[in-house]
Amino acid sequence: MKKCLVILFLTAFFSAAAFAAGPREYQVTGPVLEIKDDVVIVQKGKEKWEIALDKVTKIEGGELKVGSKVTVYYFMKASKIEVQGQKEKQAPKAGAAKKP
Repeated sequence: MKKCLVILFLTAFFSAAAFAAGPREYQVTGPVLEIKDDVVIVQKGKEKWEIALDKVTKIEGGELKVGSKVTVYYFMKASKIEVQGQKEKQAPKAGAAKKP
């Protein structure tokens, strides 16, 4: 019985920790193609990755410049979500009488 309680406690603890951890961090590595005030463009294979920069972005290991090979660590964050395929219920028009 004691063993079952310990297993249950550990399962609940690690499940809660996983949800509290927040979004997953990703990375992309390649040469810098372009740097703007608020974005860095990195070449990964044939793709160009455009990643936003802000005042809290840390630059470590040297100067960020075009041609430098970098690894950019980032999180995905939704800025807007549009739900597709659902029609909104239309409110009845004011003054419209219901048919019997």
